[in-house]
Amino acid sequence: METGKIDHSGMKLGKAAAFHDPRTLMLADYLDTTALPSVPASYAYAKNIAATGWGMMENDKIGDCTCAAAGHLIMEWTDDNGALFTPSDADIVAVYSAVTGYNPKTGKNDNGAVETKVLNYWRSTGLAGHKILAYAALEPKNHNHVMLSTFLFGGCYIGMALPISAQKQKVWSVPPGGATGQGAPGSWGGHAVPVIGYDSHGLTVITWGATKKMTWSFWDAYCDESYALISPDFANKKTSPSGFDLAALQADLKKLVA
Repeated sequence: METGKIDHSGMKLGKAAAFHDPRTLMLADYLDTTALPSVPASYAYAKNIAATGWGMMENDKIGDCTCAAAGHLIMEWTDDNGALFTPSDADIVAVYSAVTGYNPKTGKNDNGAVETKVLNYWRSTGLAGHKILAYAALEPKNHNHVMLSTFLFGGCYIGMALPISAQKQKVWSVPPGGATGQGAPGSWGGHAVPVIGYDSHGLTVITWGATKKMTWSFWDAYCDESYALISPDFANKKTSPSGFDLAALQADLKKLVA
């Protein structure tokens, strides 16, 4: 539970505008809904990691949220397999620099990153020796896809066009006036977070080193991109879930230019 005054107005964001390449592969194309296991109504991972024990990964200083989100997913996946691995801040910044040209010595080019560029780098080169096997986009506002991706693959990687109204909210929710004014999408900026749990009320994500809740309505109003990720850290090198065609997804990814 979050306690005390909440004020994230001074925190760094760093997700560049969503880049919706028409070639982006869709999760729906690789699912056999008749063969998939049933998805529980609520689920949460990383029970062994304290709510405030995730580490900032420099996102309180620079706009590397896209890379910090990747680091936090590696933590969650490895914790779930019983061998928690925490990428160092240097590991996170190294990926941010490689993807964006950020110079940690001068501070130049701290302009955030495109999520798909981070995902492509993570898949091809890796982060602290950890790679993802594949990724695919979720349908916008498809709650079942988010729950399925979180449950089957240990979370998902999402991008938010955050409103100013979110800066001081304990739970991210659409303000009473709706998604206008200080509640307008992107009025604060773009931010990347990993989803590690869900229930009937909404989603649990990791941001700025701690867990955060958001309502489903907030997700609908402000999430502008989301991806299911397939990682050997989570699957523990076992076969892919029944009803999911991992081989086809990997083959199709190879056809795209990173």
